[in-house]
Amino acid sequence: MQLPNNVIVIGGPAGSGKTTYSTYIAKKLGFSYVSSGMIFRSIAKERGLSISELNELAEKDSSIDYYIDRRTLEEAMKGNVVLEGHLAPWIVSNIADLKIYFNASLKTRVMRIAEREKRNWKDVLIETAKREYSQAMRFKKMYGIDVLDLSIFDFIVSTEKLTIEQVKFIVDQIIEYAIENKKIQPASI
Repeated sequence: MQLPNNVIVIGGPAGSGKTTYSTYIAKKLGFSYVSSGMIFRSIAKERGLSISELNELAEKDSSIDYYIDRRTLEEAMKGNVVLEGHLAPWIVSNIADLKIYFNASLKTRVMRIAEREKRNWKDVLIETAKREYSQAMRFKKMYGIDVLDLSIFDFIVSTEKLTIEQVKFIVDQIIEYAIENKKIQPASI
């Protein structure tokens, strides 16, 4: 079996900017974009559940996380892809050519989510903290993965005090480095 080429995986907590920069990278390189979060949301919609309700169900039913992780791995095996998700970097770590983690403080992330979803920040804070704790416990139990151990990442980017354009500039430098060092190559080459 031949390993895929051009697998970029993006991690980070909700509100850190991982979707913004994952889609930016995918478009820039001509790669497909796959979000574990989108898969999770589609399952919630299919089952008529909220994200929080599905998260609670996933605490009891590991088949939900295993399904998402299997789909993520299947997409990685196609190559020329940017994968984004909370657990995706650990799931495809051994085949990923480039791993980037985006982060910001909980306060900043909650304010971003509240603004994006036009919701009360206090509700978002409670929901975000509960979801992140639940995910961390599930991933530790299921896979032995500590999502706070960022040693698998090639780059860690704080989006805390930077504009989207400033972070894109940093991302451009990372992509340029990865191309120059033959870790990845744009789909057009």
